[in-house]
Amino acid sequence: MSRKIAREEAVKLLYQMEMNEDFSEQTKNEYLKTNNFKEDEVEYLNRVFERLIEKLPVIDSKIEKYSEGWKINRIAKVDLSILRLAIFETMYMDDIPIEVSINEALEISKKYSTEESSKFINGLLGSFVKEWNDING
Repeated sequence: MSRKIAREEAVKLLYQMEMNEDFSEQTKNEYLKTNNFKEDEVEYLNRVFERLIEKLPVIDSKIEKYSEGWKINRIAKVDLSILRLAIFETMYMDDIPIEVSINEALEISKKYSTEESSKFINGLLGSFVKEWNDING
């Protein structure tokens, strides 16, 4: 499996959920059914979405805190989806190195968003991770 592919698909699913304002289990299951994923990609997506939706208020509060005055509803939806996944992985998936989550977030942003977005995402994640590391050592 390429976790890179699974991560990219997680961002796409988060984006779809955000656009449709539907973060239900049914939406996730329909997405999994309509795409041809390998077993370990499905495993990663299920593992992520099992907790990410539940933790969305905490994750979004981190995004607002580090977005330097931007309200969450003003952030481009694709960028928001990328940030949500990267922060979720950092906070709740101990088996993924923080550097990997950040690098993958930046690669996805370069593919699906703008150069300015990559800089914004890098800055926000950098500030978040600095404080996260200070608190969690």
